[in-house]
Amino acid sequence: MRIGILGAGGISATHVRAAQAIPGVEIVAIHGANAGKTAALAQQAGAAAFDDLDRFLAQPMDMVAIGSPSGLHARQAIAAARRGLHVLVEKPLDVTTAAVDQLIEEADRAGVTVGVFFQERLVPEIVAMQAAIAAGEIGDPVLASGHVRWYRPPEYYSGSRWRGTWALDGGGALMNQGIHTVDLLLHLLGAATRVSGRVATRLHAIEVEDTASALIEFAGGACATVEATTAAYPGFPRRLVITGTRGTLAHEDPPRPAAVADATPHRRVFEDFIAAIAGGGTPACDAREGRRSVAVVEAIYRSARSGRWEQP
Repeated sequence: MRIGILGAGGISATHVRAAQAIPGVEIVAIHGANAGKTAALAQQAGAAAFDDLDRFLAQPMDMVAIGSPSGLHARQAIAAARRGLHVLVEKPLDVTTAAVDQLIEEADRAGVTVGVFFQERLVPEIVAMQAAIAAGEIGDPVLASGHVRWYRPPEYYSGSRWRGTWALDGGGALMNQGIHTVDLLLHLLGAATRVSGRVATRLHAIEVEDTASALIEFAGGACATVEATTAAYPGFPRRLVITGTRGTLAHEDPPRPAAVADATPHRRVFEDFIAAIAGGGTPACDAREGRRSVAVVEAIYRSARSGRWEQP
């Protein structure tokens, strides 16, 4: 499997480490806007460096892993799909459902597979939770909660041209950090029917929220509360709890440093995606699955503006 890495920031470095750990995978090209970072990552990967997207996509490869700013994801993935390349995109799939829908349409037309790096779905404990819920071990899900009380220092935003902006980040603590937890709730509990949300910017000098809370109702009858912030010093473990009529499941993990990510969960996503391509199957989170969390976050933002319940 020949892979091109689109992006040269911290998450793309994680993509490189994850891909390099898989036998039979070759990284052939790196594309980035920052020439220095791109050259350094290309050297690490043993790949060619490019600053021109068309030249990058013209290289002999089978798939592209995208780790660029969120607001660029769909347009870059569409460019890759039109070249007949499979695409694995860092979360979120894009910052609007309109962009995601265009990507889905283009990928279907090109006959390529699009997946999303929602690596938490493949964490063994989450896999076990899903199996337990599906088997009815906790009865009917009634109530759930997701807590993302993290801290990001001011330079996390001030040192980036895209973080904390509507155009390229699509939102703040909810769209960037909390979306993993929103995705897991959808993954475990099914479709959301309506949401009510509130957002605020309490600490950081950014144009989007650094604090959000929401209530989500699900078609199956369960409801969930979600809270996400990057203003909770010094940062606390992320926690997910699902309560049913016969029991409760809980999962907690430590917050990851902003600039460092463990490559193992991303390796699982690569392996799952490659297996789906090889077998003609569907990856753990394809584009249509990835759309759902974007739609819910969009609806929460609409609710925060309108003060009313909104439908995803």
